[in-house]
Amino acid sequence: MSDRVYNVLFLCTHNSARSVIGECIINFLGKGKFRGMSAGSQPRGAVNDYALEMLQRLNYDTRQLRSKSWDEFAAPGAPALDFVFTVCDDAANETCPHWPGQPMTAHWGLPDPSTANGSEAEKRAAFTETHRMLYQRISIFVNLPFDQLDKLTLQKRLDDIGSKLPAEA
Repeated sequence: MSDRVYNVLFLCTHNSARSVIGECIINFLGKGKFRGMSAGSQPRGAVNDYALEMLQRLNYDTRQLRSKSWDEFAAPGAPALDFVFTVCDDAANETCPHWPGQPMTAHWGLPDPSTANGSEAEKRAAFTETHRMLYQRISIFVNLPFDQLDKLTLQKRLDDIGSKLPAEA
């Protein structure tokens, strides 16, 4: 892989929590090498309040975050995508649009923190756990030796990151 910036799209059904968290993390960890974006098949129209609060507390730049349709990234003039990661099982099972750039794809499914029940502290803890798992997976991803991996090996590594618990990957 060259020195150019690679476009990474995180997908989830509602684009309000997991995919948005992934977008923020990769823009932080992959700064200068990766550009993160997120979208949903059925966007909720707003970023989840708990997700936004957590991301701001962790000092991520949230000014550009919004819940948007994946159609924006399949439209003419959309950025060519290098990687597309689904972070929820619903989006992984849906028929995705044709992505410009023929990106590599992988499923990195995680539980939906927005469905957590319990006290305010328990709900916030669900978002913190989602952040922790995505942070570990994305840390592994941005540190892969891309210039040493052929396309088949890279695809296996991407699949492995999503199929194992982050500590195992």
